[in-house]
Amino acid sequence: MVKSMTGFGRGEMSDGVRQAVVEIRAVNHRYGEIAVKLPRRYAFAEDAVKRAVRAGASRGKIDVTVNVMSTAEEDSAVYVNMAAAAQYYKGLRELEGSFDVKGGVTLELLANMPDVFRPAVGDIDEDAAVAVITAAVEAAVNDLNVMRSSEGEKLAADMVERAGVIEESALGIEGQSHDLTLVYADKLRVRAGELLEKSGVELPEDRIAVEVALLADKSDVTEEIVRLRSHLAQLRETLTDNTSEPIGKKLDFLVQEMNREANTIGSKANDIGVTRLMLGIKSEVEKIREQVQNVE
Repeated sequence: MVKSMTGFGRGEMSDGVRQAVVEIRAVNHRYGEIAVKLPRRYAFAEDAVKRAVRAGASRGKIDVTVNVMSTAEEDSAVYVNMAAAAQYYKGLRELEGSFDVKGGVTLELLANMPDVFRPAVGDIDEDAAVAVITAAVEAAVNDLNVMRSSEGEKLAADMVERAGVIEESALGIEGQSHDLTLVYADKLRVRAGELLEKSGVELPEDRIAVEVALLADKSDVTEEIVRLRSHLAQLRETLTDNTSEPIGKKLDFLVQEMNREANTIGSKANDIGVTRLMLGIKSEVEKIREQVQNVE
């Protein structure tokens, strides 16, 4: 199964005391990178969140945002940092006197100072909190994968179509390469005749045959065509397989090998028709490579 690396998912879960809302955004990335944003008091759940994400999305840059609303008393406790408030008050009064600032130090101003109010360190039921958060994460991952699978089907269809174009070009190269030996022989006879015409020396036919055989062997692309077809077959098989395992790296390898075969054909080709078909293959391989970058 082909899955895109790009998508969005949302999940909610409640245990009657806490309600967790999770949003996941994923974009292309060569490896798996997960960033989690949690409320400070639930930081202990970060590892569990990452494990839940990896279980369903192993590749891509994934941002996870978790919000938790709770009616549990221990989850809602607030600590008032009186020492910090006193220091802020003292400092503000000094500023007021030094700069002749009017208006006074208000309760609202003090309350908004950093760390005056902080979540209290209470006996949060961590197991219960992790359970509801991870359940919401799993729901968000499932939602994400629905979108990724839909996009992946479109990517797979495009790559299969381009594989067909490559195979047609490979057949064209195979057909033309069979006729090249005769073309090489004719060119060699003409060229040798031009060079030896003035001297009156006749080039033996068996010598021409040897040279043609050597040239034909150097320019033979049969092995490259066979390997290219094998890579195309594996590409189609991988794209249509129902496995849930990530296939992006395997596809990337196949694309590299197809490009290698096209380059070898190009280096051996001594014919404009074969070169033109080879360039068409390289163009389609590059388009497949661009699509593979989006596949998990």
